[in-house]
Amino acid sequence: MKTQIQFFLGILIITCTLACQQASDKTEKSTVDKNEIPERSSTTIKKPFVWEGATIYFLLTDRFKNANPDNDIVLDRTAETGKLRGFMGGDLQGITEKIKEGYFKQLGVNVIWFTPVVEQIHGSTDEGTGNTYAYHGYWTKDWTAIDPNFGTYEELQELVKIAHQNDIRILLDVVMNHTGPVTEKDPVWPEEWVRTTPTCTYQNQETAVSCTLVDNLPDVKTGVDQEVELPQYLVDKWKAEGRLAHEMKELEEFFTKTGLKKTPRNYIIKWLTDYVRELGIDGYRVDTVKHVEEDAWKALAAQAKLAFNEWKSNHPNEILDDAEFYMLGELYGYTIDGKRYYDFGDQKVDFFAHGFDNLINFQFKDDAATLSYEELFKKYSTLLRTDLNEKSVLNYISSHDDAAPFDKSRKKPFESATKLLLTPGVSQIYYGDEIARPLDIKDTQGDASLRSMMEWNTIINKDNDTILTHWQKLGSFRAQHPAIGAGKHKMISDDPYVFSRVYSNGVLDDKVIIGLQLPIGNKTIPVDSNFNEGEILRDAYSNTDVVVKDGKVVLNTAFSIVLLEKS
Repeated sequence: MKTQIQFFLGILIITCTLACQQASDKTEKSTVDKNEIPERSSTTIKKPFVWEGATIYFLLTDRFKNANPDNDIVLDRTAETGKLRGFMGGDLQGITEKIKEGYFKQLGVNVIWFTPVVEQIHGSTDEGTGNTYAYHGYWTKDWTAIDPNFGTYEELQELVKIAHQNDIRILLDVVMNHTGPVTEKDPVWPEEWVRTTPTCTYQNQETAVSCTLVDNLPDVKTGVDQEVELPQYLVDKWKAEGRLAHEMKELEEFFTKTGLKKTPRNYIIKWLTDYVRELGIDGYRVDTVKHVEEDAWKALAAQAKLAFNEWKSNHPNEILDDAEFYMLGELYGYTIDGKRYYDFGDQKVDFFAHGFDNLINFQFKDDAATLSYEELFKKYSTLLRTDLNEKSVLNYISSHDDAAPFDKSRKKPFESATKLLLTPGVSQIYYGDEIARPLDIKDTQGDASLRSMMEWNTIINKDNDTILTHWQKLGSFRAQHPAIGAGKHKMISDDPYVFSRVYSNGVLDDKVIIGLQLPIGNKTIPVDSNFNEGEILRDAYSNTDVVVKDGKVVLNTAFSIVLLEKS
């Protein structure tokens, strides 16, 4: 393992010099004779999207950007709450505005995942961490409606449309395991639909599935085979809103077409797949995977794929590519070392065989803290290309409910970006990672500390702007090169530390060379056999063109990172 001293010296210099380098980056002179390098076109060649190399931006809808103050206070949600436990104004319109501004594209993001936006319980609860409203979106009241605190159905439709126009996919966060808590304003669903006891004890699969996740979180009976009637409160609600006949007609059409029984699971599957069928949602991020029977997820995936194909058939001019519907699962506690399996204690289950293309990897933050760059990259490349072949994992450094992130104090924002965005697999940026948004907020209880409002005004601060620039450079390079997340890793040199990533899928051939922990100033980078003698390469980090000579390139830059691509 190389000494970390050189790396941190490089980080200090980056912090001091990157802001002032931004202008000069564009005009920095090549380290070879200009006559050897033809003028480069400013046009960027768009490469095919590869899910296995995606960069996903995850945000809390209510905490990202408040674009419409008119929907800040609705449904009489006015009770005093614990700190950061009430609605703060973020909405769908705010996400759309940032897409239009190009914020996500500049960061290299090609997928956005936002917390659920279906209608939430109207009341609040206090489970010992302060009075709380369903600002987070995981306490469903009505799967068929958009919560007015987040916006409208039309605004969701506009968001998806604008995202697609900017070559960004949308993951809809879906909950099938439970309804919202019971409050004075929110009655419990019928016992044919939910169980309210016992609370899960996690001794085996049974005590993790046929139980409530926590107290007062009714568990949907997704495993029952008996048909049920709609909850009366839902029928009354639809009638009062003037859409009962429409909803009932759609339900009858769905069950007739699919031949499915009218079970709790299948009602919810219908409601969730409507958003795919009508809007062209590209995939799901599925909540609480291990708390639902695996066959239920397989059924959801099958219907979602059919709905996606139906949308494509009806919208031929809006199709981004031929990718199938994507299923990302939150299987709490799953790690890449578990390979394809999650161990319940009494049995191991392969959720990848039950509809999932990707599972969130809860191990990455620990690997990032304990492994060297080469150990980290080699491990993930090997596992993804062997045991997990054709499947993937999602890596993150922080999230909305992980109390022990990689860098809670935000003292290592450059290292965080470098490890997250260059490790094989899918990368998840949690909103604010890219500007070191604080994760330790005074006077908060529990996970609320991780969920402060996005600090847009702080980006103009010199340090935050410098950090953002580093994330943008790495993210943009990653977005342009599927090889980084989906390709095969190979170390070329230990000192200096240089490696290659190569990806080929029969349609796309992509390769890059990356150097880390390099000296500031002059540096020599071996390119192995990846690029030919005399070939022109570009260092995307410093925007410098170089020519391959004797199997290497020579650069003089103010950075300790080199990102080489074919110019």
